[in-house]
This record gives sequence, C-alpha cells and structure tokens, in this order.
Amino acid sequence: MNEIKFSNLGLKETLLKSITDLGFEEPSQIQAEAIPVAIEGYDLIGQAQTGTGKTAAFGCGIINNISKKDGLSAIILAPTRELAIQVNDELKRLAKYDELGILPIYGGDPITNQIRALKRNINIVVGTPGRVLDHIKRGTIKLDKIKFLVLDEADEMLNMGFIDDLEDIIKKLPSERQTLLFSATMPDQIKRLAKRYMKDDAKHIAIKKTSMTVSKISQSFYEVSHKTRFEALCRVLDFDTPSSAIIFCRTKKGVDELVEGMQSRGYIVEGMHGDMSQAHRLRTLKKFKEGSLNFLVATDVAARGIDVEGITHVINYDLPQDVESYVHRIGRTGRANREGTAYSLVSPKEYSMLKQIKTVTKGDITRRPIPTVNDIFASKSKTILKDVSDTINDSDYDKFLPVAQELSEKFDSVEIIAALIKSKFNSDLMDTYSSDVLEAPKSEDVRLFLSVGRRDGINPKSLVNFIKDTARVKPSSIGDIDILENFSFVNIAPDVKDKVINKCMGLKLNKRKVNIEVANRNKKRR
Repeated sequence: MNEIKFSNLGLKETLLKSITDLGFEEPSQIQAEAIPVAIEGYDLIGQAQTGTGKTAAFGCGIINNISKKDGLSAIILAPTRELAIQVNDELKRLAKYDELGILPIYGGDPITNQIRALKRNINIVVGTPGRVLDHIKRGTIKLDKIKFLVLDEADEMLNMGFIDDLEDIIKKLPSERQTLLFSATMPDQIKRLAKRYMKDDAKHIAIKKTSMTVSKISQSFYEVSHKTRFEALCRVLDFDTPSSAIIFCRTKKGVDELVEGMQSRGYIVEGMHGDMSQAHRLRTLKKFKEGSLNFLVATDVAARGIDVEGITHVINYDLPQDVESYVHRIGRTGRANREGTAYSLVSPKEYSMLKQIKTVTKGDITRRPIPTVNDIFASKSKTILKDVSDTINDSDYDKFLPVAQELSEKFDSVEIIAALIKSKFNSDLMDTYSSDVLEAPKSEDVRLFLSVGRRDGINPKSLVNFIKDTARVKPSSIGDIDILENFSFVNIAPDVKDKVINKCMGLKLNKRKVNIEVANRNKKRR
C-alpha cells in the first residue's frame, strides 16, 4: 500500500496536477482502494472512520469522469452546513484545472442567492438533504443529467433524522447513476438503504479502524495568521529550546521555504521531502539521529519510517489534510513511554480541521499564547544560569581563569557577567522581533453557549431559524454550530453578539428556556 502513488490510480493529468499543488504525495488507504473502483463506475460503499481522506476518495472519482460541458452531473449530500462547506472547498481545489462549477447548498443561507447561482453552469452540488430537497421540489435543481450521488457521513445523516429526506431525493434521481455511500459505521437502516437503492454489484470497501489515541503526548496549539506563522514558530522554538524536533509542512515547496527561512535565522536545520534523492535523505536522517541537526523539516511521506530516539517535540507548521496523518505525525515523539510535546500552528481557516482532530482523537489540545520577547528572554536567562551553574559544579573552566582574572582587574565582576550574558544573547536571541507581543489573528466569530441540545429536539435548522427570526440577524452572521446532548455552541459574527444574547436570552425553543453566554474556548464538552 505504501508504494501506491496517485499516478497509479488512473486519474487524468489535470487532476494529478491539482493533487500535486495540494501537496498530497501518496493516497490514504481509503483513497487508494476507492478511487479506482469509483473511476470504473461501480456503486461503492466506503466504510472508514472520520479523518481518513474520504472527500478526495469520492471527489477524485467524480471529477475524473465529468467535464465542464456536462452540466449538473453530481449531487453530494452531507449532514451539516459545516461539512458541506468543507467538502465544497476541497472539491474546488481538486477541480482547479478542470474549472468545474461547484456550489454549496445549505439552510441558513438565503435561498434566492442559491437559486441565482444554480442558473450558472454548475456541475456539482454539495448540500444538506433538507435544502437540496427544497430546491428539487422548486425545480431549481434539475435532475435529468445526474450521473453521481454521494452520501457522505451517511450514519450522521441517519442520526440527525434525514433518512426520509434522503429517500425522497434518491427516488427522484435517474436510475442509471453511480451511487457512492461513505460512512464510519453501518447501522441497519443504512444497510437497508444501500440494498434498496444501490446496484447488486456494488463494491464494499471497509478500512480497518485504527486507534487514534495520543494519551502520552502533551498537545497544544498557537493561533496564528498567515503573515505571522513563521515568526510564531521562531518564538516557540526560542522559548522552548527543544533539543530535537521534527517540523511538518504540507508541501515539498513549504519544506524548502521553511528550511531556508530557519537557516537564515541561525537554526541548525535541514529538510526532507520526496523530490530529494534517497542518498540525500539518508544523509540528512543520519545527521538528525546523531544530533548534529536540531531540527528536521519534512513532509508526511518523507518522514514515514523515521524512528529516532529522543525527539522531544513535533511541530505542525501546517495542519495535515486528515486526522490519521496528525496522529502519525505526533507519534514521532513520546516513544518508549516517554512524555512528548506536540504543537500546532493554526490559522482561523484551520479551526474546523483542529476541531475534527480533537473530536476523533478525543485529545485535549489546549491553546497557548505565543511567547513574547520578554518570555523568551526569561526562558533563555534560566538556561544560561543553569549552564553556568553546571560548568562551575563540573569545575571545567581552568583554562579561562587567566582571562577572567585580567577582566576582574579592570572591571566590576557583575558588569563582566552582564556583558558576557549580553554577548551570549546577541548570538542566541536574534534582533529580529519587531515587538514584544506578536499580533494575534483577528477572531472571525464569537462562540456562544446555549442551554439547549439534542435532548430538546434541537437540530441545526431549528437553531438557525430561532436565532435568525428572534434576533433579526442575517443567516450569514451565523457560523459553525455544534449540537450536543444537553447544550449547543454557535459561532456568531462579533457585530451581532449583543443583539443575539439580548433578544434570545430567556425565550423558549421547543418548550425549553434558552440561556446564552459567551463560551469559554477552553470549556470541556461533556
């Protein structure tokens, strides 16, 4: 499986070019097994846990087999607005050179805007079942040319009560279509749905569930913007001073650029990726193992098989594309029952991926403030004090005593020590930080806690309508929604926060009084 490349799967050149741009070097297991089956036209049941790359698994099969001139050819159904947006974004990146029209359709967004968009040349619709069915009934989604239907996270759609909407949609589609069903689990209702609406020769691909626990590794993340990512990394390294760390980038180009930037700052670092010769990679790995390199910057594929003792830190300069890769990455530290440290640099656009990682790994990934220059100074001062103390205790300084004696005859001893420390800092702490505090990324939303959840019969649609109609705010002001058993979280645009709290607080939704407060980002979900 490790030897399979995307170029071995029968994909067209435009799609392979997009995959290269995205930095994907090798397919995940579900991608390697599902893509050839999808390209051949078979109906497919793909059973794999969240975070294994299912979107590219069905997306590549569809994009490979349609063209811009085909009209609306595929409908992809997802359980939530957030997942529909996520799938839409990834498909657009995959279809970059095919110039396909791809449109997300979901509740909470004005239907008139969607109707106007559907009049353009759209090839793929990605939507939630309720809103897609609404468009079908209005006649704004035409079904006569549909060749592909994807049910993504089918078990979640079942849990959210969409089974009737799914059947209504499927019954209206042309019988000569390809159906791709992806689900982490296969409850009886999903099995019956597959048997009823998929062809007899449908292929079933089940990827063995792997453990995604990372209990021995301390995990944290830093909020960064695109322009502050590199400086944030340098601050973290200067503060923590890891003795041996692997830093992961998503692309080969990213590795080269980061290594160049780090070397210009004086870090002892080299890179590894798939474009480098095997001999070069082996030499680099040898230096890293021997300790002559402090930092190794690598892509996921290049780092495969690296087993180096004493790696104290793994740093995700870029978050990976799937949860499985994240677990594999941070597993490079914390070996042999030792504790390890994993840091991730996360921009606002990557919060949804971070949330997915937290959910699947059940990991406690805490937010840490980016170190200030004063923090770094204090940290390095402690290191210098320890180094000097250790040297004195070891009595390993005799040959320097004449120089010290000569200096002490001319200057005060405290002044001499301060000057030597300054000299040490000038070499270790570069004068490249423009300010004490690094500018934080602007928060896109305010996260609200609401005291209603699944037990109250709440779903995303009812919650959006409650907020929209009660507070008189635009649906576009409402962001990600997480509905749990006893309560919910909703992301709201900052400019409507007070309006939503004041208008909705104390009112009843499904006969339950709603209390609202600004959520603590570190609050643990029960």
